[in-house]
Amino acid sequence: QVQLVESGGGLVQAGGSLRLSCAASGSIFSPNVMGWYRQAPGKQRELVATMSSSGSSNYQDTVKGRFTILRDNAKNTVYLQMNSLEPEDTAVYYCNYKYWGVFKFYEYWGQGTQVTVSS
Repeated sequence: QVQLVESGGGLVQAGGSLRLSCAASGSIFSPNVMGWYRQAPGKQRELVATMSSSGSSNYQDTVKGRFTILRDNAKNTVYLQMNSLEPEDTAVYYCNYKYWGVFKFYEYWGQGTQVTVSS
């Protein structure tokens, strides 16, 4: 089992910044992928950014150049630095952990943290 605890959400004005953190604990194995997804009201959950334990990152096109994903493997923690926030970024942000074992795929989610961007 893996537990993911998120923090850092909140209310910010358009153009502002927020930094999300997600600390993983429990049975952490490598290589793995940790990242962030978001879900706005009435919409499907979508990928925001992910980073592998080796440092390879992937971003949704709409956040490229504004958001940066960072990892501290020693602390099993992933961060999402969000700059130039837009009202369209308003959503619940979820931390995600993926690990491909020899016989099984493991995936865990955090409880979510609300990000609200006012115009």
